[in-house]
Amino acid sequence: MIMIMINTLAQMTDTTPPAPRDRRFASAAWQAWPFAVMSQNFLWAEQWWRDATQGMPGISDHQRAQISFAAQQMVDLASPANFIWSNPEVLARTALTGGANLWQGARNWLDDEKRLQTQAPPPGAGEFEVGKSVAVTPGQVIYRNRLIELIQYEPTGGMVRPEPILIVPAWIMKYYILDLSPGNSLIKYLVDQGHTVFAISWLNPTADERDLGMADYQRLGVMDALNAVNSVVPGQKVHALGYCLGGTLLAIAAATMGRDGDARLASLSLLAAQTDFTEPGELSLFIDEPQIKALEAMMASKGYLDSQQMASAFVLINAKDLLWSRMLKDYLLGERAPLSDMMAWNADGTRLPCRMHSQYLRRLFLHNELANGHYPVDGHAVNLRDVQCPVFCLGTVRDQVAPWRSVYKLHRLTVADITFVLTSGGHNVGIVNPPGVPGRSYQMLTRARGDLCLAPDDWLEAASHHDGSWWPAWLAWLQARSGEMIMAPSMGAPAQGLPPICPAPGTYVLQR
Repeated sequence: MIMIMINTLAQMTDTTPPAPRDRRFASAAWQAWPFAVMSQNFLWAEQWWRDATQGMPGISDHQRAQISFAAQQMVDLASPANFIWSNPEVLARTALTGGANLWQGARNWLDDEKRLQTQAPPPGAGEFEVGKSVAVTPGQVIYRNRLIELIQYEPTGGMVRPEPILIVPAWIMKYYILDLSPGNSLIKYLVDQGHTVFAISWLNPTADERDLGMADYQRLGVMDALNAVNSVVPGQKVHALGYCLGGTLLAIAAATMGRDGDARLASLSLLAAQTDFTEPGELSLFIDEPQIKALEAMMASKGYLDSQQMASAFVLINAKDLLWSRMLKDYLLGERAPLSDMMAWNADGTRLPCRMHSQYLRRLFLHNELANGHYPVDGHAVNLRDVQCPVFCLGTVRDQVAPWRSVYKLHRLTVADITFVLTSGGHNVGIVNPPGVPGRSYQMLTRARGDLCLAPDDWLEAASHHDGSWWPAWLAWLQARSGEMIMAPSMGAPAQGLPPICPAPGTYVLQR
């Protein structure tokens, strides 16, 4: 509330409705006096602090961004939406229920504190049990090493496209974000459309894996999985898909393969995956040399970064939606939103090995070695200009983990044919985007091999607009680069030492 007092009396009498972009004050109740004055003056104060912290001379851009971010957190704390006496929705609910909402909110808070202390999952998570209600697409684990299980999914029919699809998810999340409940499963969608699909399920590391590095993730992850796929479907090129950090790793692998003359990839699809880290979004606020050293000291005793520490950083960079709006609903309005399959998945975190995490932060975020052509693989630098296969690259409009303009920079790093898609939603919702969900849309434009790339704003003007999910567009893109239907391959390759080991989703995904 202190922030409100810095505005002039003349400003306080102006009750212009707040900007539509700020959902905190979207309710009609905020248009009545005195709440309209409170909300509008809060937004003025917010803008004042934003301008003040962005214009400070004598410091680096990184320091300026850190100060601006810290100021934004303090301003958000003072929002009139966060307090009982200045939020008209809370006041109305309290009057209507005789304070029962606040009593229920207190119970919700106590329950959350207990779950936090005991590291118990959020309420309702039991309804989304892995292998029973999520990650239920039928398949078999056909390969396992110390870092991955490789799942091969059973074909829906007897005929499939000849080129298999290999999915490389990020290891900072469990793979079943791409195989949630059947209606939200990208994997099931691909299988139902006649594709042979393989997916990596990463180990959830412990202290025993502390010395695994980025090279191990490429060798034991992408390359071992690709070799296994080639054993099951010999003689066929592979459509490779990477999501988030898995896409970055896959891009490194594709560049390495291009450098070494390995032509096994039919195409490369990268979803919300950065290859140039000069503008990686607000996550970079937590990454500089002193912070990495502090992080390494914290990881030294355990040998890994705990999932809760990673989750806390993601909450901070999207505090309006992940922190303050939740506190308003759960604790002041006394509401509990039903848990969705994605929310249950989001609470099922993973750990990160100490060595890998340090290498990832330094080589990619801090030194941008991949974009600069200095990233080492097998003693030699790789260059994304060596990627030979066509590329499908997707960014999401509201991505605070991999901002779409950062993802778009791949255009400058390779001469390959690139089809770029910008879809509605954020880092997760934009990807889990099945057909039939209202309000979804995307833009799409292809740059032919060797052509000059457009600037991001020019791309926005030139790219065609489409309503609905991007999944069918990607499917058409894949099928245009695939052969005619053939008989589905067998599950695994027993003759090559790859018999089915256990049913999907396997064992690594169940590790806590």
